[in-house]
Formats: sequence, C-alpha cells, structure tokens
Amino acid sequence: MPKASTVTMRVDESLKRQAEALCEEMGLTLSTAYTMLLKAIVRTRSIPFALQASDPFYSEVNQACLRESIRELNAGHGMEHDLIDA
Repeated sequence: MPKASTVTMRVDESLKRQAEALCEEMGLTLSTAYTMLLKAIVRTRSIPFALQASDPFYSEVNQACLRESIRELNAGHGMEHDLIDA
C-alpha cells in the first residue's frame, strides 16, 4: 500500500462539524470522504458534481421582479387565480 500523505486545509468550523456528522451517518470519516472525492476527480478527470455560480432564484433580475410583484400586490393590484398543475 502506498504511503499516506497528510493534507492540511482551512475550513469553516461549522461546515467541518456538519460534514463530519453527515459522514458519520454514512459510516465514513471525513478523511475517507475526502479520499473518495480525490479518487473520483482523478478517475473522471473532472469535478464529480455539477457546479453553478448561484441559484437563479436569487439573481438580481429575479429578485427585482419579485420586489415589483410584491409592490403591486401591496397596492391592491393582485389577481386571484387557481393554481395550475404544470
């Protein structure tokens, strides 16, 4: 077996605790989960999950639209309708 190497990194303490708790629920240590991540990166030659800049719900364009809709509703310009199944 190859000699193990130590990796040191700075992570928010709360994030670390949450990750450790979730790993423990799955029967893993944080070290094992990190090793699994590195092996997946090497095997796939990519980050093994989708990356997004942000949730589009929180985009400035969508938030501005929501603020305008709220102003219209508060001004009594809302329209009641039944929910439509998509």
